[in-house]
Amino acid sequence: MANLKEIRGRIQSVSSTQQITKAMKMVAAAKLRRAQDNIMRMRPYAQRLNGILSNLSQGGGAEVTGAYGVVREVRRVLIIAITSDRGLAGAFNSNVFKGVSQVVQERYAAQAAAGNVSVMAIGRKAHDYFGRRGALVGNYTHVFQQLSFDTVRAAAEEAMAGFRDGLFDEVVIVYNEFKNVATQIIRTEQLLPILPPAEPVGAATPASNVDYIFEPSKEEIVESLIPTSLKIQLYKAVLESNASEHGARMTAMDKATENAGELLKSLKLTYNRGRQAAITNEILEIVGGAEALAASR
Repeated sequence: MANLKEIRGRIQSVSSTQQITKAMKMVAAAKLRRAQDNIMRMRPYAQRLNGILSNLSQGGGAEVTGAYGVVREVRRVLIIAITSDRGLAGAFNSNVFKGVSQVVQERYAAQAAAGNVSVMAIGRKAHDYFGRRGALVGNYTHVFQQLSFDTVRAAAEEAMAGFRDGLFDEVVIVYNEFKNVATQIIRTEQLLPILPPAEPVGAATPASNVDYIFEPSKEEIVESLIPTSLKIQLYKAVLESNASEHGARMTAMDKATENAGELLKSLKLTYNRGRQAAITNEILEIVGGAEALAASR
């Protein structure tokens, strides 16, 4: 058993760690509120924009979607992996790594064997992880330092240019979708080529029955909306990941604080038992010494 001095040192260390995790939980909770507000405002906008594009492109096919809707044989793939800049968020980042590995194994095993799978890492953790394992495209470790549409737009434009120029035949995004504080869901979404529009489930009015007055032409409107929609899709994924990160960190720090409390109880119990044993030994030594003195007289 460790001596009392070592146990006191461990108690002080665990107590300091508990204070740190408690403070990190409060910081994550404050950041989560802002991040949650941002994603809740973005979701209706992104859904409405996709709905408009679906209505406009209904029946138009690649003629309307243009260069971003061209379906080619998938030889080269770009995966956009979105993680955080920092750790201490439970399995938040490792789930993205597993999600990328899973999508490669299930969909792009042949391309990976040929060395034709590239990764665009958004977030320092993804950059560090995939930088040691394969070809990285771009450097977007700064995105979360000042998160805004402009900082994400550069990444979207690079991915769009790569697809348009034939450097990549397919572009997918892997990220954590925010559900609630305790739950984040790994999502894999195809960014390019643009998927054909699908009828919304339970929609009261079919997309083909929606009538628009086009000014200028329908093609010009769609041509300007599609790049914006692709950038919004990536920006929404980054906002989802940002909210998920703070939720995961808040949950992880809350659990770490509870575990520290349980460890403190155990250490204090061990310390009190050791202290009582030491006092008992001292009493026994005094009594034994007194009896020895009395016997020698």
